[in-house]
Amino acid sequence: MLTNNPLVVGINEFIDYSAVKAEHIEPAIKFLIDENKKFVDELVAAPTPLTWETFIHRLNENSAQLGRAWQVVGHLNSVVNTPEFREAFTKTLPLIVEHSTLMGLNKDLYKHYKALADQDLNPEYASYSKEQKRILYLALQAFKLSGVELEGEQKQKFIEISDKLAQLSQKFSENCLDSVDKWSYYVSDINELKGLPEDVIALCKELAVAEGRPNEWKLVVQIPVYVPVMQYAESEDLREKLYRGFSTIASENGNPEFDNSSNIEQILHLKNELAKVLGFKDYADLQLETRMANDSHEVMNFLDDLAKRSKPFAQRDLDELKSFAKAEFNKESLNPWDIAYYSEKLRKSKYSYSDAELKPYLPVDSVFSGWKKIISELFGVTLKDIQLPKWNKDIVSFEVTDTKSGELLGHLYVDLYARNGKQSGAWVNIERNRMKTENVFSTPIVYLTCNFIPPVDGKPSQLTHDDVITLFHESGHALHALLTKVDEVDASAFSAVEWDAIELPSQMMENFVWEEDVMNLLSSHIATKEKLPPELFEKIYKAKNFQSGMFNVRQLEFALFDMTLHIGMKDLKIADVMRILKEVREKVAVVIPPDWARFPHNFSHIFAGGYAAGYYSYKWAEVLSSDAYSLFEENRLADGSTLNPIIGLRYRERILEVGGSKPAEEFFRDFRGRDPQPDAMLRHQGLI
Repeated sequence: MLTNNPLVVGINEFIDYSAVKAEHIEPAIKFLIDENKKFVDELVAAPTPLTWETFIHRLNENSAQLGRAWQVVGHLNSVVNTPEFREAFTKTLPLIVEHSTLMGLNKDLYKHYKALADQDLNPEYASYSKEQKRILYLALQAFKLSGVELEGEQKQKFIEISDKLAQLSQKFSENCLDSVDKWSYYVSDINELKGLPEDVIALCKELAVAEGRPNEWKLVVQIPVYVPVMQYAESEDLREKLYRGFSTIASENGNPEFDNSSNIEQILHLKNELAKVLGFKDYADLQLETRMANDSHEVMNFLDDLAKRSKPFAQRDLDELKSFAKAEFNKESLNPWDIAYYSEKLRKSKYSYSDAELKPYLPVDSVFSGWKKIISELFGVTLKDIQLPKWNKDIVSFEVTDTKSGELLGHLYVDLYARNGKQSGAWVNIERNRMKTENVFSTPIVYLTCNFIPPVDGKPSQLTHDDVITLFHESGHALHALLTKVDEVDASAFSAVEWDAIELPSQMMENFVWEEDVMNLLSSHIATKEKLPPELFEKIYKAKNFQSGMFNVRQLEFALFDMTLHIGMKDLKIADVMRILKEVREKVAVVIPPDWARFPHNFSHIFAGGYAAGYYSYKWAEVLSSDAYSLFEENRLADGSTLNPIIGLRYRERILEVGGSKPAEEFFRDFRGRDPQPDAMLRHQGLI
């Protein structure tokens, strides 16, 4: 047994994050891989068929510790990325990839699964639940997609491709992170920052002071600085400088040291090779094997239809913006770095409010207090502050229990603020899944991560409405993991829900932030403690679909670009990738970035995440989430609130609790009473 290693603890112990060091990673992972290998070898040596308890449960119990340790390592690599930690992670990653690949290729393991699923060999099969039969179906499918039926050269090729893809994806992420962290621009004249919110200016000052330059302000292309500069900076030169920095992240036009061009080419090539080895016509075909959507033709038709509906609205949005900029500011033409700035001016002109006016009503403490109350009222759960070991002083953690029974459901870590060494964006990961067997009962531990502007000068962070939407979005994912009643880990939400339905809970939660009573619960003015005034909420609500056409075509541009890259066996060079993006934009977009911009080089969703041939999932799931929310709208309380606990409980029981134990179309139908319809999505976005 490996001792004194904080990554190797009992499944029901908490990880001491403050104790995890780079030198713990390789010994822990090597030890746990060896233990898992030995166990699997002994397990598969037994005669078939084993029982559910002696095979599935024993396998999951033994694999849980390794899975958890690697989740912790991967999470820390994303949120406290030091050179030492990265080196240890990169060194250990091939070991995990190799082990995972070999498990997927393990014919003896496959044989036992097949025996359990064979009615002739396994007399217990007839008594299995739908959930158990689904687990076996998904497991056998996963084995086939993991190359278990490959032999000889093809098998070796699959192993090599899997290993190389993991390394390339990791390098892609590292280049993005390093490119962002290394980019900076120092301002010595505060007039250059005219228009920026005070908290952003204070943050830039704090960043410069930390670098030993107290008489300057340090600007970066991390989102908490970049977005406000684009929206508010009066200096067009400053906006262009940051736009150029952000738009050339990890490219030859930014910092060539971190250029992702070669990584993109190799990733696309190897994904084609992977599909070919497994017998699929292309990578899109491979990915869609496990999705709600039937094939790439259906996905492309879905996206093309939305694009045709959305583009006229997007063009109308842009025409309105151009007319406004010309009439009010004598601006004859708009560059891409002007769009957000004049859009903010137009929004303020049309609706008489800006984010700067709203933010004082949304200090983090108030938002968190209301957020906990909303989750409690809606889903019958309690989030209790609890001190857990953490990786940064700003982390908050909660114990999640059922309000009525007091049953422990899980634990939640929330990491809200941007900082160096932390991956950009917002996401949810799972440290530990719910699992109930004859020997083990563990509840979920979940990470919710954002990148909001941190507290500055002792003042609490103040959120924008978009920040609150992000918080609620990620909360939907977190609740999907936390509120599960699925005891079989192989049927958990993040293991078994189809990828194009996984965004349903997250996007559904966003809708509540457009309700006045919800914003009242979240708001408390930082100075006066006043709730959000009704007239300010009315302005926010009226602006809900402000430039929704432009936003929609941007998302459709990403999705169409992604699918086009992965349809067909194309050997693409970076010039081809940029050409495809240009062709998609000519078809869909109304704002065309400059030729020197390099969006693909920072498109981590498809080159370093799980969204390759899957970015369409956001729009696909939006149909589901909007339709799901419409049941709350149809059952408002007497005061007009959508916080209806009866519908909330129905949603909890029929979607959140069931995880991936049923196909998505089935659990959606259980909740909504019918198949999904697109009307609610189109209505919510002002497209009908």
